[in-house]
Amino acid sequence: MDLSPEKQLELIRANTIDLIPEDEMLKKLRSGRPLRVKLGVDPTGPDIHLGHCVVLRKLRFFQELGHTAVLIIGDFTGLIGDPSGRTEGRPQLTREQVEKNVLSYAKQVYKIIDPGKTEIRYNSEWLSKLAPEDIIRLTMTRTVNQLLAREDFRTRYTANEPISLHEFLYPLFQGYDSVAVRADVELGGTEQKFNLLVGRELQRINPLGEPQEPQCIITFPILVGTDGGK
Repeated sequence: MDLSPEKQLELIRANTIDLIPEDEMLKKLRSGRPLRVKLGVDPTGPDIHLGHCVVLRKLRFFQELGHTAVLIIGDFTGLIGDPSGRTEGRPQLTREQVEKNVLSYAKQVYKIIDPGKTEIRYNSEWLSKLAPEDIIRLTMTRTVNQLLAREDFRTRYTANEPISLHEFLYPLFQGYDSVAVRADVELGGTEQKFNLLVGRELQRINPLGEPQEPQCIITFPILVGTDGGK
């Protein structure tokens, strides 16, 4: 598509909730270089659902603008379970369950995005190689206060519902994915906003290597489930 950066920004912003920060997004578009646009999906089930399609269509639009889609399959983070937007802990999956779910993901997403402009990565490539001291350095970038300020954690804490320590690691691991693939932009639902901002911060300071230019983040509304509420 031969569009001005300003027009691209206008179309990118359409049907989104947050675009943070817009001035940096425009600067990236004006650079003229192909951007690396990240979307992370945990294989918690065998199928891509309709909620994923909302974000995948935007990812396809970035491809049409000449950018690269970087699809992160969370085969490592899927073992933890994303606590975002949850009022209770997510059941942990076994390695066998995760591997089984991963098999059908690429085939399904390619019904929407262009495989020729897609880079599929599995976050076990880098997360499984982190040494204990690396994980400690990552945890030093967040405070317990910051984590408990998240609505889902705060709700559970106030209600005296259990929060497992490993759930606090999830935003850090998802954020480190952005460092590992050098993401320019990350897409996600509104419940992912905290995690996406952690990725932006980890790129900026990068406790495990050279600092990077922080990613811009784009969030999308969450589809209401068949129960009419969740």
